[in-house]
Amino acid sequence: AYERKCRYFCRKTNSVVVSVGYRLAPEHPYPAQFEDCLTATIHFLRTAQDHGVDPSRVVICGDSSGGTLTAAVAQALVNRRDLPKLRAQILIYPFLQCVDLNLPSYQQNKGVPILLKERTLVLGLKYVNLDLGILEAIFKGCHVSEDRRLKYQKWVSPDYIPHEFKTRGYKPSPTYLPSKEVCEVSEPMFDPVFSPLLAEDSVIAHLPETFILTCEFDVLRDDGLLYKKRLEDNGIKVTWCHLQEGFHGTV
Repeated sequence: AYERKCRYFCRKTNSVVVSVGYRLAPEHPYPAQFEDCLTATIHFLRTAQDHGVDPSRVVICGDSSGGTLTAAVAQALVNRRDLPKLRAQILIYPFLQCVDLNLPSYQQNKGVPILLKERTLVLGLKYVNLDLGILEAIFKGCHVSEDRRLKYQKWVSPDYIPHEFKTRGYKPSPTYLPSKEVCEVSEPMFDPVFSPLLAEDSVIAHLPETFILTCEFDVLRDDGLLYKKRLEDNGIKVTWCHLQEGFHGTV
């Protein structure tokens, strides 16, 4: 699916393009995918000159779940003193958080192909090998403990989504009490490898320059908007492109 796109990027940008054939779930359980991408990135940073590449000009890029992996790899490399710094990261409609699945974009685009709201969570739960029986509880937010809610509300909230993105039929969601059982089971979903938006400021503040692409008709639009805000709040330069007619999978 990505062969032609990678060749196109290579040709149009006059760059060396490396596509990572990471192992896939469910045969290879999470976080094998992240580990493969991290291993490949570290290897390339160390051997860039063998491929005629300036190691100070390496950019990592991904779309959708590949955007999640890109963000997680960039975060993992923040404190590596033994490697060249990444020049930039490119996040194309990435999935970045599972705290609130009722953000405006989730409400507005819940039935928009190809990434329906329910499909997003089904894929996420299968990815971290969790039972689909907790689906409804997560949609209600019952998987977020009171402590987590207090911690994450400064990063994940509809209040941080600009007003122009709320005009298309958004209603604030009712608050449900957390379920202790669901909170415990959902623990892996709050790991920044799965939800990079939840990384600490000490990590976010050292990320490379970032390009973020969001699409209007995409449940993940607001993940990109929230990450853009977090990066900018921490002094990271962000280039943002919003496709007003775009939908998930547009690339």
